[in-house]
Amino acid sequence: MIKAIIVDDEKLVRKGLISMINWSALGIAIVGEAADGPSALKLIRSTPVDLLFTDITMPGMSGLELIRQTRLQFPHVRTVVLTCHHEFDYIQEALRLGVIDYIVKTLLEMENADDTIARIIERYRWEEAMRASSSNGSAGRLMPASSALVFRPLLPESEKSELFALSPVRNNPFIEWEEGGMVPLVHTMPSDGLVRELTRAIRERWEITLITDLQNVPLEEVKETVRLHLENALYYHSRSGTLAQLAYGKLIHSSPSRSRNDPALEEEWLNRHQDLRWAFGTEDWNRLISEVEERRPGADRLLAFGEALCRDWKGSLFSQAEAEHLLEASRSCRNWHDWTVWLRRIADLAKRRMLDLALSKEVILCLIRAMIYMRLHAYDKMNQADVADHVNMSRSYFSQCFSRFAGQPFKDVLRMMRMERAKAYLLDSNTPVYEIAMSVGFEDDKYFSKLFRDMFGKYPTQFRMDGKPF
Repeated sequence: MIKAIIVDDEKLVRKGLISMINWSALGIAIVGEAADGPSALKLIRSTPVDLLFTDITMPGMSGLELIRQTRLQFPHVRTVVLTCHHEFDYIQEALRLGVIDYIVKTLLEMENADDTIARIIERYRWEEAMRASSSNGSAGRLMPASSALVFRPLLPESEKSELFALSPVRNNPFIEWEEGGMVPLVHTMPSDGLVRELTRAIRERWEITLITDLQNVPLEEVKETVRLHLENALYYHSRSGTLAQLAYGKLIHSSPSRSRNDPALEEEWLNRHQDLRWAFGTEDWNRLISEVEERRPGADRLLAFGEALCRDWKGSLFSQAEAEHLLEASRSCRNWHDWTVWLRRIADLAKRRMLDLALSKEVILCLIRAMIYMRLHAYDKMNQADVADHVNMSRSYFSQCFSRFAGQPFKDVLRMMRMERAKAYLLDSNTPVYEIAMSVGFEDDKYFSKLFRDMFGKYPTQFRMDGKPF
């Protein structure tokens, strides 16, 4: 029999709890009761106790302090918290102190009392089995269920205590990790019921994954596999707002691609798809998707790719407002599925721009190639004829289409590219102004300085002095 005591400052609560439940039929013997923390500690010293049921808010020594003292003086004693709805915030601290479960007194009724205590007993026995196996070495411990829920916090303010409001967590053992934890589903429930339990509010604060095929797998192996591979696996196999499901074998083989550790390969991929061909054709779109899923670039690389698209095509394919909205949305992408939705928006806006300009797909792609070529060669001796020739368009037709596409004449776009590079040089280096003028395509540094003042309201030297900290 499990020996238990009940601690609550209200005598009626203690007596009511004792009389409500057929304790002996559930394998528990109530060996005592106490009205406060010091009396409870004295009782545990004089009487063998396995399980402590304690209220949180009591005069003098609080329930939380009683849990701390019990943990220090009697580490073998397991604790269950008795609480009310308005005390739910205290549960977080109680969980940190190692309580195995809690009972909401206002919800405990004759119809559910036995089931509630049976759940606690099962949790107690599982904890004891875990402790026993730990003392004999953890390497041989196997997963107690064929599937498990893994919880990882999405926000700094995510609290583990809120997970215990979920029946899958309350009815099954909770293996706590430094961040989040795992719940082996010893007591399974239908998948539709599981999804209903994991409300949208919970999913906005917790990344939740159902891992299957865990039978006969060592517990420590599962923990290490989750630590090494779950983040990458979820990024490419989950959707925001849904319950992600992964077979254990798939998780094991979901290692990052070789390009993840090779910045040169990732940069090559990024530059190759800046031409936006994928936005205008199904074949190119499918090629982009398959290449990303094969290479599996990291979240930081995808974000850099998205930021570059917003920056480079603002004013030509997207309006200022659209670019800002896209940039904000890109920073909310949590996984590859989110990114595919985001890239579809890019493609839709690009195609709408093509229709608004009444240009063909071939011409719009030529103009995009022209802009990319200009960014690469803006600081060389280059003119409109050179760029038109590069994209195989006549100079007059190119000039007409380019002005509509960019919203300003070719010479103004080229000049702004050069001046933006000059601004960066002025702030990031001590290179003389005349050398900067030459490096960005101006042979006459006096003309460069005058033009710089006309465009930005300051001469280059003054811009440098104002922009650099002392």
